[in-house]
Parts: sequence; structure tokens; C-alpha cells
Amino acid sequence: MLNINFIDEETGAAGLNGCAFFVPGEICAAEFYRLDVMAFTPDNNSMERKTEVQRGIVLQKRKKVMDMAGKRKRRKNGRVSIFLLTMLITIAVGSVVLLVSWAFLGNRGMVLAAVTVEGEVFSLFGGNDAETETAAETEQGKYADILNNPELMAQQNIYTITPAAEGEVSLVFAGDILFDDGYSIMAKMKSRGQGIEGSIDSGLLGVMRDTDIFMVNNEFTYTKRGAPTPGKAFTFRADPAHASLLHDMGVDLVSLANNHAYDYGEVSLTDTLDTLQSIGMPYAGAGRNLAEAVRPVYYIAGDLKIAFLSATQIERVDNPDTKGATETSPGVFRCRDVDMLLQAVSEAKANSDFVVVYIHWGTESTTELDWAQKEQAPRIAAAGADLIIGDHPHVLQGIDYIGNTPVIYSLGNFLFNSKTQDTCLVRAILDEESGSLKSFQFIPALQKDCRTTIHEGTEKARVIGHMRSLSPKVQIDEEGYVAVPEN
Repeated sequence: MLNINFIDEETGAAGLNGCAFFVPGEICAAEFYRLDVMAFTPDNNSMERKTEVQRGIVLQKRKKVMDMAGKRKRRKNGRVSIFLLTMLITIAVGSVVLLVSWAFLGNRGMVLAAVTVEGEVFSLFGGNDAETETAAETEQGKYADILNNPELMAQQNIYTITPAAEGEVSLVFAGDILFDDGYSIMAKMKSRGQGIEGSIDSGLLGVMRDTDIFMVNNEFTYTKRGAPTPGKAFTFRADPAHASLLHDMGVDLVSLANNHAYDYGEVSLTDTLDTLQSIGMPYAGAGRNLAEAVRPVYYIAGDLKIAFLSATQIERVDNPDTKGATETSPGVFRCRDVDMLLQAVSEAKANSDFVVVYIHWGTESTTELDWAQKEQAPRIAAAGADLIIGDHPHVLQGIDYIGNTPVIYSLGNFLFNSKTQDTCLVRAILDEESGSLKSFQFIPALQKDCRTTIHEGTEKARVIGHMRSLSPKVQIDEEGYVAVPEN
């Protein structure tokens, strides 16, 4: 037995209570109906029926997604809602009851608001029924409460993506990029007239665009303002319009924690933040104050919540050209004193399933690790980092495992200058159920003539051999997969 409640559309008052019988298995999808006008017309003494049937989305409200630059992955900051309500109902309302209601209501409309089955109330509009909410949470997984709270997501810098592969989440990382019009990279890109496809080959772009989350180091500012830092040998800034190239590459977030984020003064950093926000590009490692610079970027991917932190220890002086953020002033997240970074890693680990630390460190143009890398890496891993990605030296450096935490000490330049040098992508595959690392892969590439291409054949073998020589504690197979060392 079903009790049916109708609400007067104009007044909000209950217009009709009726009843019908519930017959299991008769209807596979619920609908609600708006019954507008059923009135007698005096000219022909007949009853004119004006009925508008609105098919209500009762079974589900599908998640809205944002597709960036033709990628298969999807990301949004805000509310994601999926309401699944499976009801098999047949509603039979007697014609006498309807005629009475129509005569009583005249030209007013009615909306079917709720159905009661054996004492249980089911809302046809979603949002009030406990069983509907439970079903939604089950469908969305353990982070359903966050995904249904857009204000919380914005406050905590949380984004969401739909993993491309069932049961796993893929992460890809690249090193330094540069879009400054005053340097060769952009000059070549413009002369070729092919956009990003003229500067990065299809093999690499396929990996970058198809992965769930792709991160790079944004080694420059986006601004047309400011003055170059006095005495600094290299200062970089790009036209803010070039920021769209990030989407063309498939980038999902950038690190700003580097020694070029302040190259044209404070205004160049704040312009960079504004530019990235204007195109919907998350960033880590810099901000308008210390709290913003320190906070991680979080991604919820299925049942995984992944934290990305960025920090820099470069310019190891008391008064660096690249200013560290303070409680009241813009800057980068500096970690020469690593204690604040360790605290941030620990907090991120408590609030997520997997923590990535992308750190600007090391000595330029050498494969040798410096004292700070050796000293800080074990402490960062112990604080809760599940993966450590390094950059700044502009060349490849070795791979290691600290416990179960893989570390690549330097990714090298990715799309940065005209030099001929080896570079790479690294790809991590996470198991969605356990949150553990399923695989970690080094993908060799070459930067040459302002173009980056994937290595194949003998050149691929050569670079993997080079990485083996730099990484004596780990095993790297012929496809670049890094084995966890036996304890």
C-alpha cells in the first residue's frame, strides 16, 4: 500500500492525499509528474485536460565533470553528487480522487512530493531520505561527505578526478619547464607554429595527457610587470597567455617552490598566482602568505585521497632573492630548515592516503647528491611521505628507496632550453583499494633543439643503464620499472 502526498505548487500546501497499491516488478524507473490544469470549459461543457509530464531524475544525479584539453581524465573543485534511488513502484490513483482534486484546485498545479510504503517515506526529489543518502555515500565511497561539500573542498584545496583505469590511480611527474618569450624554447615553438605538439612528441604527450594526475615544476613567473631581481644571472617571466599551454600538456598541478618564483619581485609572484587561478590550475609551494604556501593540494581519486606538497631549500642564505612566504607576505615555501616541511608532511599524511613531496633541492649540473638531499630525504620519508620527487639540478640524478618510499633526486630539465640532454617522466601507479604503490617507472626522454622526445631502442637502453649506475641500491628493468629492494 502506498500513500501519496501532493503539494500545491503555488502555495506549498498539501493539496491531496491519495493512495495506491505497490506492485513489485512492474516499473523499473520512477518518475514524478506535474499535473497542471484539469478544468471544465464552459463553452462546450467538456473537461479540457492540460497535463505536463516531467520526467524526474529520481534514480540518479550524475556527477558533472570537466574535461581539460581533450584528456581522458576529469577534474573539478566543487560538489560531486550521485544519488541512486532504486524504486519499483506502480501508482494507481482513482479517477474520482483526481477529478475531485482538479475541481478543487482549479488552475493550480500539483507536484508529487513523497511516497510512503509501509511506513517508510521516500522522497522523489532527493536530499531528505536517509536511505537515499546512504546509497549515495556507498556509491561515492569513503569520501562522499567531502565530495558533497563544495565549501569544504574549496577551503581545504581539494580537487577530484575520475581514474581512467578501474582499481588504480596513475601519477606522472616531469621536471623544469619554461615559457619565457625571451628564451629559445618559446622562440622555437612560435617559429614551428604547432603549439605544444611541435615541442613535445606524441609519445610523451600521450603519457602526460592520459594519466590521472600530471605535475611539473613551473620554473618561471607569469607576468608583464615588475623589474628583474638585481644581480641575478637568469630571471624568467612569461606572458600570462602562455599559461594555457599547461592544459595543452595535460598538466593537473604545478609546483611553484623554486628559485625563480620571485624573479620580477613580489608582483610577479602574485600575478602568477592570479594567472593560474584564472585558468583553474592548482599550484603548491607558494602563496600570498605562509598558510597558502604550505598547504597541500589534495586530489580525491575514487577511494584515494592524495596530498601533494612542494617546498624549496635553494638559495641557502639568510636573505634570499626568492622570498619565503610569511604570515602576512607572499613567497615560496622554504625548507632550508626542514622542520616546518616535516610537520606539513605529517599533517598531510593524517588527512590523506598517499603523500607526494615535490622538492627543489640539490646542486646544479651534477649527478652527485649534496649533503642536504642526503640529510633531508630520510627525514621526509619518516614524516610520512610515500613518494619524493626532486628537481633543480637540471640533470638527471639517481633513484633510491628509503624504506618503502621511492625517491628520484632530480628529474632534470623537461622543456627548458636548447641544450641536448637526457630527461624523463616518472610514473607511479597506486592501488585504489589499499593506497599502496603498485609500480614506479622511469620513462627516458631527450631534450634537443627545444623539443622533447621519448627515447626508444638503444638510446632508451643507454639512459636506463645510466640511471642504474646512479642508483646502486635499486633494480631497474629494461622498461624502466624500479623494483622495491628486499629488506
